[in-house]
Amino acid sequence: MSEREWVDYHRMPDRPVEVMHAHFDRHVYHPHAHETYSFGLTEFGAQTFACRGATRTSAAGMVMAFNPDEPHDGHSHDELGFTYWIAHIGSELITDLLSDRAGRPSGLPLFADPVLSAALQRLCLSLTGPATELAADEALAATVAALVQRGTRAVPQRLSTPQGGVTAEIARQVRLVLDDRYLESLSMDDLVEATGSGRFVLYRAFRSAYGLAPSDYQRLLRLRAARRLIAAGRPVGTAAVEAGFADQAHLTRWFRRCYGITPGVYLNAA
Repeated sequence: MSEREWVDYHRMPDRPVEVMHAHFDRHVYHPHAHETYSFGLTEFGAQTFACRGATRTSAAGMVMAFNPDEPHDGHSHDELGFTYWIAHIGSELITDLLSDRAGRPSGLPLFADPVLSAALQRLCLSLTGPATELAADEALAATVAALVQRGTRAVPQRLSTPQGGVTAEIARQVRLVLDDRYLESLSMDDLVEATGSGRFVLYRAFRSAYGLAPSDYQRLLRLRAARRLIAAGRPVGTAAVEAGFADQAHLTRWFRRCYGITPGVYLNAA
């Protein structure tokens, strides 16, 4: 991290909700996706990111919205850097909160909405400041309600719903192999054998369907496994090895590139 960069990370007790408040000027997010719905609020500066086939820039006051398993990256728009909040909300919690409402977040990856921005900031502050559990739950419900009230709609989740056809079937077969064997040291030959298709064909099919290269997706599965182990209290070094990384340094490098924090920060975020 540069001297001007900082991160504050919190996990909500007994709820699948995590919040990060950070300032970055040199950090560049590697393409990745979250298991959660993720909503970012730019506070200062501007962040440029690629999502759904287009490059967008979030200026101060704008909201970024990512569905579960939606690939994206991110970096500062200029040398001044950017400060932002981002809240990760488990999909099961979103479903529960929307049980009596029409709609589902989120239809657009970037938009300006003062009501939603205020609700999102209230949620983030409730997890990072002196708020009661009831107040945090209320802020969470208000944020989801604000999303629904602006008329957002869910978009296809690129890591879970590829279009039909031969190409999609090849991509699906590759994903099944990676889901089942992500801890193994797989080669392209292993994927060729499992799918019966050529190297270039399966790579192109997977990238087209899911927005990530097979190796990026395998690493993403390992990162998610490491997050679960760390959240359960496993030492970072142990979690790294059990999740398929060479060592703690290897996990730390990729954890920061994809999530903006180190595994140690995540361990202490509860």
